Amino acid sequence: MNQELMTLDFWQDTVIYEGKTFPVGTLACDALNVPADTITKMNEQCEKINLLLGMLNAGQDTSALFPMAKEAALTMLEILSKTPPFSYMDIPKHRERIERVFTADNALKYVEFAIKAVTNSLPFEEVPKYADAVMLQRYTAVCGHLAYSLEEYQKAMLDFAEQSDGNEADRTAEGFAKMFGTYFPPEFSITEGNAWMSTLNNSVQYVSVIRPGEKVAKLVKRMHYVSFVGMFRSDLFEGLCVGHAPKKCKICGKWFLTTNARHTKYCGGYAPGDKLHRTCRQIGNLKGREQRELADDHPVKQIYEKRLNTINRYVKRGTLDADLAEVMKKLAKDKMLRALSNVAYAKGAYEKEMDQAALKKEASAKIYKERVKHE
Repeated sequence: MNQELMTLDFWQDTVIYEGKTFPVGTLACDALNVPADTITKMNEQCEKINLLLGMLNAGQDTSALFPMAKEAALTMLEILSKTPPFSYMDIPKHRERIERVFTADNALKYVEFAIKAVTNSLPFEEVPKYADAVMLQRYTAVCGHLAYSLEEYQKAMLDFAEQSDGNEADRTAEGFAKMFGTYFPPEFSITEGNAWMSTLNNSVQYVSVIRPGEKVAKLVKRMHYVSFVGMFRSDLFEGLCVGHAPKKCKICGKWFLTTNARHTKYCGGYAPGDKLHRTCRQIGNLKGREQRELADDHPVKQIYEKRLNTINRYVKRGTLDADLAEVMKKLAKDKMLRALSNVAYAKGAYEKEMDQAALKKEASAKIYKERVKHE
């Protein structure tokens, strides 16, 4: 009955969703990035679909609502197709199903199915004939609650994600477990105003499946959910168990998933507004280089500082003329600045040209040329 819409298969550090394999935690991380204006657009469609859902659950005549509800569901699907993690769904398959099941006839069948199910008068062999009717109710419920569900997930989990983002000391499974224990202490109760933490809205089974792209079956933990908020929360926590966690990019501000203990600061997406279409990681690496160049312990600067100390020492001892020393210092500074902006020079001739004897020779030649010029 369309269970795959909100079903995840967990195996080791991966999760399978609609036939696609991801590092566990990917879906939860992407859900944190859905913009508020996208949720607003979703909600406009949710309101239309909820009219159908209310009347469907009340057993009322819904035939007049179907053109609007069907269009709203398809519009919602179009929004989802451009919005990770929903874009990972098999969009063409769901579009075909919505086109097929959103009919007044299926609405009548669902009311009939619900009455028989409640009164225990539904023979098992009759269940298949209500498949499309039940699928209609399922799509209506999921699409009708989607914006609210997503908003609740972000409201509950963004603060927790910020905490994990700041957990720089130990971005491992053990480190996140310690952080989790601080955020949710042992006495934490899921019954006291924390319904988003409840596990009552999902079911678990273990199945042997051949994962996408593989040939040998694996035993996976399959979880079915009734809402996306439960699905994303579960994916996030399963990710923490193996050391996967959200991290906010220092360039674009979006959340991305880290899967190891490295202190990665930037995502691999395109940097907003960059005319060269570089990724945040590329720009971040350049920023990192700039910061390293400003650091006092930068190798290029260390060579320069060492040479200045030598020159000053020679002047103090009286073994180097003060005027010649000033020219040598000016040359040394020019070479240092050139090395900071020119990697090839820094790795090539820079250190050789900064040798005491080489600098003295070049400075002497420069002074000689200046004298000749003025005579």
